[in-house]
Amino acid sequence: GRLEAVTQQMGCHPQYLDSFLKMQHYLMHMDGPLPFDCRHYIAIMAAARHQCRYLVNLHVLQFLRAGGDPQWLRGLNFIPPKLRNLNEINKILAHRPWLITKEHIEKLLKISEWSWSLAELVHAVVLLAHCHALASFVFGCGCEQDEGPGGRGVLKPLSPGNQCFCEATTGNSCSQELLRINRKRSLDSCMELDSLRERMQRIHVEAEGREETRLLQQDQEEGERHEWRWVCRMGAQRGGAGGLSIGLPHLRLSPLADADGAVTSAANLACYMQDPDFGYQDFARRDEDQTQVFRVQDYSWEDHGFSLVNRLYSDIGHLLDEKFRMVDGLQSSTMAKRQGCEPSVFKRGIWNYIHCMFGIRYDDYDYAEVNQLLERVLKVYIKTVTCYPEKTNSEMFDRFWKQFKHSEKVHVNLLILEARMQAELLYALQAITQYMV
Repeated sequence: GRLEAVTQQMGCHPQYLDSFLKMQHYLMHMDGPLPFDCRHYIAIMAAARHQCRYLVNLHVLQFLRAGGDPQWLRGLNFIPPKLRNLNEINKILAHRPWLITKEHIEKLLKISEWSWSLAELVHAVVLLAHCHALASFVFGCGCEQDEGPGGRGVLKPLSPGNQCFCEATTGNSCSQELLRINRKRSLDSCMELDSLRERMQRIHVEAEGREETRLLQQDQEEGERHEWRWVCRMGAQRGGAGGLSIGLPHLRLSPLADADGAVTSAANLACYMQDPDFGYQDFARRDEDQTQVFRVQDYSWEDHGFSLVNRLYSDIGHLLDEKFRMVDGLQSSTMAKRQGCEPSVFKRGIWNYIHCMFGIRYDDYDYAEVNQLLERVLKVYIKTVTCYPEKTNSEMFDRFWKQFKHSEKVHVNLLILEARMQAELLYALQAITQYMV
């Protein structure tokens, strides 16, 4: 029995893991406004903004399994204009979500034949925010580091014996939802390695066949010879590596190669980005020309965002809300006790500090508490993982809070994941609301 790295980390808090997997399964694999291949490509675009090879490789694999066109993996210049138009919102949400305006929303909804529907756009926004925040967790817990043999992204054997991920993380008892996911054999399920290899091989053959047919047709039409072809080989021949589906047995995603054998690996992320130098800048309010502070009293998840999301993308609001509440309810008494405060006070300090970095303020909170509750090394860690996770090095997770338990460190990263995701959603949903008004 083996567990993939993200599942291992989240498994420190099994109730949260259950909630996370239900939401992710619904978002990626259940009925919704967006086609399945587009969902995974949007996830690739989102993960590339933070140079997260782990998630890019995961969704490249799933994109091909969903029947996606291998040509799209050459980069943004090879995808339909409708998807490419999402790049601007992806860039802003990933780094400076306070810059999102109703004009951005209007542009996407009113571009003649390439226009998005409101339901599609909400689905896409939730996908982007989910993958941006998950990239923070991946880097924050070291899952991205050292994808080769012995790296932290490699699967580790469980003890005892053969268990599926839900058995290992919930005391050998699965929720009904996870059992249903297993029965559906979704990408978040526990499948036998041999069965998965066979399916990967079939996908490879089908993808290669489609591409060769397309090239032959193009040769006939244009009279040109094409010297390359796409090959996607899936298997475990090269040993263990990261880039896996949560809950899947371990496989390595082979690079894409041209006919001359030149590697054009999915890890070359520049093709999935435009304006790569655009990044996080400190939110500041110095004068009236600066971006206005986002006040939760005027637009909150509970009173506004939840109902809008649920209306346009059925049931996702309930799953997101459950996940937000679950992370807030995780036990952290030891962690808070060492900081000399109540658990709820400590968690709120972390949550509000993260939101503050994105310009979101709570009128009923005394921000002087942040400096009292959070020591400097913890604040540096939180800001790095939240705002530019790609700069997180392999030692940071081990170094910060050496006196704290591993599960407590993971808890901090779960707070970062959820607070960041909610911040991005608040800005995007407020802009959509303003457009609708």
